[in-house]
Amino acid sequence: MNIVEFTAGSMRFADAVPDSAPDDGFVWIYLDRGDLAHHLPELQAAAQRLGGSALLDLHVNDLASDTHPSHYDSTSVYDMVIFRRLATQAEVQADRAVDRAPARTAAAPEPEVFSRIDSRAVGFAVFDRLLISVHPPGCYAAVSYVQRLAADAKVAVDAAAVRNRTPQGPADLALRMINTMVDSYLDLRKDLTDALEAAQNELLQPDPEHDAWNAMMQARGHLHVLQDLCEEQQDAMQEWLDTLRELPLSGYAAEPALAQQRRDQLVARARDVMEHIDRVLHHARRLEQSADTVVQIHFAAQGHRTNDIMRTLTAVTAIFLPLNLFTGFFGMNFEHLPLIHSTEGMWAALALLVALAVGILVIFQRRRYLTRSRR
Repeated sequence: MNIVEFTAGSMRFADAVPDSAPDDGFVWIYLDRGDLAHHLPELQAAAQRLGGSALLDLHVNDLASDTHPSHYDSTSVYDMVIFRRLATQAEVQADRAVDRAPARTAAAPEPEVFSRIDSRAVGFAVFDRLLISVHPPGCYAAVSYVQRLAADAKVAVDAAAVRNRTPQGPADLALRMINTMVDSYLDLRKDLTDALEAAQNELLQPDPEHDAWNAMMQARGHLHVLQDLCEEQQDAMQEWLDTLRELPLSGYAAEPALAQQRRDQLVARARDVMEHIDRVLHHARRLEQSADTVVQIHFAAQGHRTNDIMRTLTAVTAIFLPLNLFTGFFGMNFEHLPLIHSTEGMWAALALLVALAVGILVIFQRRRYLTRSRR
């Protein structure tokens, strides 16, 4: 369990939970989900002492669940937000090593980028002077944000710059970390587009491999998962945004003007997060529509190739049908037939057959019954 104290323009790590929150700041407690049960009594005591209320048992269960969808809930004292972030490459590889089975190894391998559409739940309990966040083991969201704050404090040249980079409250800190999580979804868009285009190009080949269908179906399934994630995130953020708009800020912002300014900053940051989620959702929907379109194009191309084959076979049959009629006529068992007893009869009949075939072929080409397909 890690404890960070934020004051006006500064932050420091603490060895134990303080007895009270700083007058001009707040306390952030973050820990791994596996340590939640062990530190729960200490967390509940800190929530009661610094926040004014212990966490509800239902919310504790939500924070402890790794499968909980993105969600927002509130009490009269604190807000509870569950937000699902993308899994890292190390987490995806670890899951593959655990879940690998012989039945799955026989399936067609999916593009690496689609396996990254896997999520982990991060929970936030947002009080006026306290933020409790529960992360997956080794969560980059908390570690990277602490490192960024430390780096910003080193490069800042004045106190105003430090205050701008330091979160103004628990809700501000939670929104900044959520914004970092959403940025990983934004970074994934180009890789998803490239992978889907590669699968589409393979599917549109004249003779696509069978694995191309499996890759396309898996891609569509992952895009459905991404859409569900974004829709859940939108619902959670919208409910939190409505709460931020309706409830005035309280606590250390004593001046009404300053309280209003910080409230407006929180609303603007929440809207920015929702706009990023909306961009990811629209991109996922466009990719799914593109995948559906390429499947329809594939079937249309297959139908076009079938029509070309049938048209060629029909034309060949139409060319040889008069020739069969001609040869059948001279094959009748009658003694008196034209050219039967002539020495030049065979050559004359052959010339007529060739002329008839060439004439039909020319007619078909002029009427475009026979055309060369361009590839």
